Amino acid sequence: MKITVRMDDITPDMDWKSFDAFVEMFCKYGIKPLLGIVPCNRDPKLALDAPDPTFYEKMKALQKDGYCLAMHGCYHVYETKKGGCFPLNPKSEFAGRSYEKQRELLQTGKAYLEENGIYTDIFMAPGHTLDKNTVKVLKELGFCYITDGYGKAPYKRRGMTWLPISFLQRFLFSEREGTATLVLHVNNSTQKELEDYDKMFAQYQGNFIPYSALLEMEAKQQNPAARLAEYGMALGKQWAARLLRALRH
Repeated sequence: MKITVRMDDITPDMDWKSFDAFVEMFCKYGIKPLLGIVPCNRDPKLALDAPDPTFYEKMKALQKDGYCLAMHGCYHVYETKKGGCFPLNPKSEFAGRSYEKQRELLQTGKAYLEENGIYTDIFMAPGHTLDKNTVKVLKELGFCYITDGYGKAPYKRRGMTWLPISFLQRFLFSEREGTATLVLHVNNSTQKELEDYDKMFAQYQGNFIPYSALLEMEAKQQNPAARLAEYGMALGKQWAARLLRALRH
């Protein structure tokens, strides 16, 4: 299995110690990931450090170095309890909201990034949740890719190309054919977690490919059976996570 990397929750006020540690590892192992930038962060859980005034210059420098950038929602605030068309979570910034409201949010996020010199046609939904209206607006605004879904290769649905993430991390390191994405979250990484990631990157260095390679792959139309299976897998994973949380409490 070939592996790409995406990192969520990139903001000017993120956990910079953790982010810098990951960037150092990416450089060490030649990994060129996708970074999901929240245009106008209002999620207090993501605000961990003082905002870096050079944030956008740093992001543009990384993009020039081969990183891909995505728009990660708008405010990263969950307003509904809907899972949408990829229900990994029972909450969303977008799913279940009107077309007009979603267009307002997505236009705001896109404009803010572009005002700061960030141009991208890749969208990353907070919580992985979005619906048909989200996809419709994204297409109208010139986005081409959504980083989500399950599968062994990029696929097309509703006029957009979907770039699948891994269903279970252990599948990434199997002998299966195909490509999938390892999802990382930048904030609150412990030293032990960082050391474990370093070992993983070292062990599987030959499996990693630049995220940009996904964009060059042929994407075939997703068939109804695959769509139904994907929805069931995502919903099943959501309920498994709920059950685990309930057992812990």
